[in-house]
Amino acid sequence: MSTFTQILYQIVFSTKHHEKTLTKEHRAELFKCMWGILKNKNCHLYQINGVEDHLHIITSLHPSVALASLVKDIKLGSTSFIKEKQLFHHFNGWQDGYAAFTYSIEAKNNLIEYVKNQEAHHHTKTFKEELIELLIEHGVEYDEKYLE
Repeated sequence: MSTFTQILYQIVFSTKHHEKTLTKEHRAELFKCMWGILKNKNCHLYQINGVEDHLHIITSLHPSVALASLVKDIKLGSTSFIKEKQLFHHFNGWQDGYAAFTYSIEAKNNLIEYVKNQEAHHHTKTFKEELIELLIEHGVEYDEKYLE
């Protein structure tokens, strides 16, 4: 028997200290780099988007790929890419850690639309507010000190 999986992830992480360094003009290049990393790991990217201080990735992982390892590879690879291409001049790296949530495949289209509309969404809500809502929605216990 082969391995069959259908696990839809939303991965969220921010810039170090939530610094607003991911300027809009170069985000598409960053997202293309991250898509390449996912593709090289045989993961399927459904949507990637973000704002100045954080991003969201909607993906399914290949069964041989560990989530923590994938996020590490995305952060390391994108940091090198940002430095090499000098995309974001004040970028100081990514935050330690990440948040990841699983969804049923039926939620995919709504989730993709949610991530596509990040800029509009963040006119009324901060990253911290959004993250707390996601943590509560998914029943994840958290310590407030790790959200700073």
